[in-house]
Amino acid sequence: MNKNQLYPIFLKLDQLSVLLVGAGNVGLEKLSSVLVNSPQANITIVAPFVRTEIKELAAAHQNCRVEERIYLPDDLQNKHLVILATDDIELHKQIKIQAAEMKLLVNVADTPDLCDFYLGSIVQKGNLKIAISTNGKSPTAAKRIKEALQVSLPDELDDLLNNLQSIRNKLKGNFAYKVEEMNRITKPMMEHHLQKEEKRWKKIATYSIIAFAFMLVGHFIFSYLPLTAMMNDTISWYKTLGNNFHWMVLAGFLAQMVDGATSMGYGVTSAIVLMSANIHPAAISGSIHSAEMFASGVSGYSHYKFGNVNKKLFKVLVIPGVLGAILGAVLLVKFGETHIGYIRPIMACYTLFLGIKILIAAFGKQLVHKKFKQHRLLAGVGGFLDSFGGGGWGPIVTATLITKSRTSKYIVGSVSLTEFFVTLASALTFFILLGVQHWQTIIALIVGSVVAAPIAARLNGKLPRKASFVLLGFIVIAWSVKILVSLF
Repeated sequence: MNKNQLYPIFLKLDQLSVLLVGAGNVGLEKLSSVLVNSPQANITIVAPFVRTEIKELAAAHQNCRVEERIYLPDDLQNKHLVILATDDIELHKQIKIQAAEMKLLVNVADTPDLCDFYLGSIVQKGNLKIAISTNGKSPTAAKRIKEALQVSLPDELDDLLNNLQSIRNKLKGNFAYKVEEMNRITKPMMEHHLQKEEKRWKKIATYSIIAFAFMLVGHFIFSYLPLTAMMNDTISWYKTLGNNFHWMVLAGFLAQMVDGATSMGYGVTSAIVLMSANIHPAAISGSIHSAEMFASGVSGYSHYKFGNVNKKLFKVLVIPGVLGAILGAVLLVKFGETHIGYIRPIMACYTLFLGIKILIAAFGKQLVHKKFKQHRLLAGVGGFLDSFGGGGWGPIVTATLITKSRTSKYIVGSVSLTEFFVTLASALTFFILLGVQHWQTIIALIVGSVVAAPIAARLNGKLPRKASFVLLGFIVIAWSVKILVSLF
């Protein structure tokens, strides 16, 4: 296997002189890379046309000088490094020959064969700097590796380096003694890492033994239990659940798949099935929220584990949402269908407007929106309408926040986690006021929803932005149109 033969070095560019030929897009990229890592670098930029961004960048660094003219051989005088970033290959070859005669090192953009050195991707955490090279094979791969390391390496590494320097400065003795002491001091760090790995494998081994033990216990138990009789009893019990039980399970699964991935649609999908059975509105809302409490709990936990939750947004939404849900449940039980007819058209028109706005955003440019400040009011209204109107938390809260922000992944995750507490408050209120009704429907919805919740949470954030917005927009519009059609 071929190995990377390059030797990495770190240059003090404030003590060297660099020539950059070319001031277009590539030149800007090269100049930015150098100045980010060496703000005091001595750089002369030469090109017949210089981009405005390069002029502004050079003006912000006192050791940069721009000369808007064609390249001249004399430009190589008193230089140590040369970076070529034009679109003229013949000019690059000519400068390479001239630089070689003067024993200058050259980097040529997108031409590895002409390069004496490469500008690698660099990860920096304070005083720690890591250079990444793919031997000229793939700058894109180096860029992606850099991004991964930049996120995974903790910012506290710089504090560690400063502490180790203080310790080294306090050590007395010769160089060999200092090296030995620093090795002794830092050795526990690696041992701690190895211990963590060892604990991980011990945990895996322990779980494996426990699983095997359960298998043995299960074997002995089922060896002495009448499995045939148990299966017959289970089938007989299933037949008592009604002909539509499996369709209810499927409805719960599909509703949660949509709701977990987009934070809306559960109540709509479930309500359609229950309304076809001519169930009272309060019982419909109570059944949906009782089932959704379990589904949203699994969904919210899954979103939290997959890192989809913005904790600050969750804290702002949860209390107003719970209070709104309780108020909506109490009023629904008290007034029944009397006032729903006035609320639903307004809610449907609002969400229809939001759905259209989301579709427009899906096919338009990403704009920076003004900061949204009415999170508590939005959560309170969403919780109220969710209980009183038989659904609407997702279409109202999620759709509104989506139109005010660009990060749909965290909105869906945060709203889904908040939804658990909103539905819990609503379900408890309905239980206190009405008791448990239609328990078979609740169980069926719970079974289908709990199975779908982790799958849907895992899918969240995986869809491209446009696909996610299109799906969200169509769901909101479909929900709104269905409400309006049923009313008019």
